[in-house]
Amino acid sequence: MIHELIVAGLLGLIGGVIPGPVITAIFTEILQAGLPKSMRIIFIALITETIVAVISLVLFAALDLPESFFRGLSILGAVILVWISLSIWKIRSLDTGQKVRFSLWKIIIMILSNGVLWTYWITICIPKAILLNDHIHLGAYLFMGLVQLGWLVSTLLMAFTFSRFRKVLSRPRVVPVVFKVFALAFVYFAFDMVYKSILFFIK
Repeated sequence: MIHELIVAGLLGLIGGVIPGPVITAIFTEILQAGLPKSMRIIFIALITETIVAVISLVLFAALDLPESFFRGLSILGAVILVWISLSIWKIRSLDTGQKVRFSLWKIIIMILSNGVLWTYWITICIPKAILLNDHIHLGAYLFMGLVQLGWLVSTLLMAFTFSRFRKVLSRPRVVPVVFKVFALAFVYFAFDMVYKSILFFIK
């Protein structure tokens, strides 16, 4: 039982440092507006991913949705990531008029359409959470809570560490390069999602 609780925390800690759309969005916001402003993205992501986790648990138990559903969802997510990357690519300075606006709905849709996230919960976290349910009352929800806590801790550490380099990364000559790297990162995640979905469907 203790082992499963430790695994839950480790899964969250690892998930928070794996490069992905949320981390890239957080880094982009840190450069544009500073660390405090990026907290908004972090907590929207936390709440949204927690909802994803709960829905995954309920759907897994009630509907037994196939993995193909979530792989298809990834294709929509890829389109959204490319759309965001186009905005980021155009940034040449940190002037207000050039900022990428990470609206509430843009963040939520970006996360909900990430089929990899849903698949991660369904294939890795949910089965382990259900096993814990056999040992602790509401163990599945405790497991998910620990995963999310681990994710929050590691994401906050990543954001804080990145913010320490903000002055260097905000220099006029560096800004266009940094944002182009971020834009390409979003495109990479998009193509990776589509590629994995295609591989899944042609097997």
